[in-house]
Amino acid sequence: MLYIVATPIGNLEDMTYRAVRILSEVDIIACEDTRTSGVLLKHYDIDTDKISYHSHSWKSKLDKIIAILKEWKDVALISDAWTPGISDPGYALIQEALKENIDISPIPWASAVITGLCASGMPSHHFLYLWFLPVKKWRQTLFKRISENKTETIVIYESVHRILRTLSDIETYFWPEHHIVIGRELTKKFEEFIRWSVTEAIEYFWENPGKVKGEFIVLF
Repeated sequence: MLYIVATPIGNLEDMTYRAVRILSEVDIIACEDTRTSGVLLKHYDIDTDKISYHSHSWKSKLDKIIAILKEWKDVALISDAWTPGISDPGYALIQEALKENIDISPIPWASAVITGLCASGMPSHHFLYLWFLPVKKWRQTLFKRISENKTETIVIYESVHRILRTLSDIETYFWPEHHIVIGRELTKKFEEFIRWSVTEAIEYFWENPGKVKGEFIVLF
């Protein structure tokens, strides 16, 4: 059995009882980063064997994990935060497991997209999740397409290195008073939501450079 286990997006207490039990019972845990996952596993006294499986190693590790599963052993796939298989190489492992008729069981919970969306106050019945925007190629084309056809709430992730650039692009392709919600450090000690116009959000971060840290989710 391959278990797809969601892990906390920040606060280690956001684990389900079922997720803790599964991680304790499986034969091996495939981790995006064994060191990062080690912090979580130590917190819950889980000493299951680990194997790395991330964007730089997934091709070399995929066959090994499939071989383990074909020996009728149980494997849990986890990412550093959130649910595996969404915007990471977990998708390739899931696809290969399905080809080999290996049973798959999702253990759901943490989602930065849904966490941010439900607290944003923005329309949530219809939204478009775009992960991280392109850094160079297709970036301006994508913004132009969104601005011309926007009918739903747009949800993206952004890093500290590009948050101001992205806000500036939103201001350019929409308008200065366009309503925006930014979630920072979700579920962590310094969790913060900013619900202003895009121009006000830009001014806030320029005036408070100490706030340009952590991970961001942007809704507009």
